[in-house]
Amino acid sequence: MCPTILHKCRSVALKARCDTRAIETGVVDDMTGFMFGKMKATDMAHTVWRHIVRGGDFVIDATCGNGHDTLALAKMVREESRKGLVYGMDLQQSALQNTSALLDSTLTPIEREQVKLFPLCHSKMEELVPEGVSVRLVAFNLGYLPGGNKEIITTSKTTLLGLDAAARVLSSGGLISIMSYVGHPGGREEYEAVRSYASNLPATMWVSSEHDILNRPSGPVLIFLFKR
Repeated sequence: MCPTILHKCRSVALKARCDTRAIETGVVDDMTGFMFGKMKATDMAHTVWRHIVRGGDFVIDATCGNGHDTLALAKMVREESRKGLVYGMDLQQSALQNTSALLDSTLTPIEREQVKLFPLCHSKMEELVPEGVSVRLVAFNLGYLPGGNKEIITTSKTTLLGLDAAARVLSSGGLISIMSYVGHPGGREEYEAVRSYASNLPATMWVSSEHDILNRPSGPVLIFLFKR
C-alpha cells in the first residue's frame, strides 16, 4: 500500500477512536449529572442525543407535544448543506400548532424548512421516511400533552407498534429514546410494556438501558435503545 494512503487510513482510524472516546466521556458526564440530581431526565436525554445526532442526519420526533424535543432536534441536524431533516408527528392538532409556533418563533426560515410536521400516529412513521433513508434517532415522549387534555394519552398498543417501526427505520449506531411517565392512569401499564419490549431485544443487535430516580416513584423513566 502507498505510504500516503496508509498514513491517511491510520489518521482516519485514530480520529474514529478519538471521536468514540469523546462520545463515551460526554455520555458518562451526562449520566453523572443526572445521578446527582443536577440534571432533569429531559435535559439528560437531549445531551445524550447530541452525542448521537450529527449535522445532516434524518431524525424523528414521534410525539411532538409542545415542540421542545422537536426544537432540540432541529438544532442538532442543521448544517450548511441543509440535508438534515426532522420528521415530527402528533395526532393532536393542538400539539402540532404549539410545536409550529415554537419553531416559527425560534428558528431561522432556513432552519424551519428542515422540520416537517405531520398529523400522524407514531405507529405509522414508516410512511414518512423515503425509501433508502436511514434515521439516526427516534424520540418518544409518552403520556399526555402538557397543558392539554389529560385523558388523551399514548397507549401501549400504538407505542409498541411505533417502537417496531422505529427499529426498522433506524440506522446502525442510531438511538431510540423513550421518556415514559408512570404517574397518570395508564402510564404504569405503558411503561411496563415498553420495558418488556426493551428487555427482549437481542443483545447482539441492541443495547437497552433504563434510567430513573428510585426515590421518585412517580418520576419519569428514560429508556435508551442503542442499535449496534
